[in-house]
Amino acid sequence: MTDRPTWVPDSINTELPSAARVYDYLLGGGHNFAIDRVVGEKVLRVLPNGGQIAGSNRAFLRRAVLFMIEQGITQFLDLGSGIPTVGNVHEIAQQADPNARVVYVDYDEVAVTHSELLLQGNDNATVVAADATKPDRVLSAPAVRELLDFSKPVGLLMVAVLHFIPDEKKPREVLAQYIEALPSESLVALSHLTADGKPEEMAAVVEAMKNSRDPMYFRSHAEFSTMFDGLEVLAPGIVSAPHWHPEVDYDTSPEDVYAAVGRKP
Repeated sequence: MTDRPTWVPDSINTELPSAARVYDYLLGGGHNFAIDRVVGEKVLRVLPNGGQIAGSNRAFLRRAVLFMIEQGITQFLDLGSGIPTVGNVHEIAQQADPNARVVYVDYDEVAVTHSELLLQGNDNATVVAADATKPDRVLSAPAVRELLDFSKPVGLLMVAVLHFIPDEKKPREVLAQYIEALPSESLVALSHLTADGKPEEMAAVVEAMKNSRDPMYFRSHAEFSTMFDGLEVLAPGIVSAPHWHPEVDYDTSPEDVYAAVGRKP
């Protein structure tokens, strides 16, 4: 049995890897356990640019939040928000608009615990411990209803989350329930890992994650496109994450994450 860090809640099984902590490891964070690092290293052996892919996904999140702010969105619901790291949604949004409100949702105990610590004293941001695949519970949570005004446009973020939801849990229907609850002119940012470009490498990533708390389910461009049914997909469309409103020009970049933002009519 490994030594248990003092910040780890008693309820956490430190011998079971989780997606949030593996992602934290790939981003260079420190809130992960030995088992998460083992899985992270397996991923990096088959996908040496795994850290770059994670970073490009995080960068898309930042640009999407700033884009939403520019469009007049001042409140955000971040589903499957993960472990706090540099460039959290509330930091990005509140730097642009100090009155911006953010609700994080995650079921990973480490993610929730550290979010609670990070958000102490911030009256415009909170975290809800909930499974994002249960929209009724999330949307009815008191913190969600108290902080977000659903009579005004909301920025819904589901970044690097959908590829952890198997088809049997009906990810499109889950997403549709959230979208139905949003008022007109709300914006929805989604990203999704794909095996379109590297089927063998991504199959190995699936294998590395299959015994974790969060197995992975990669989808094609066509499958990801159906997630935007009922939304107006904004320019530049569904593209590789680094090419969505890039801040720099890329000669080459990871083509393993699709990303887009849609507007609810």
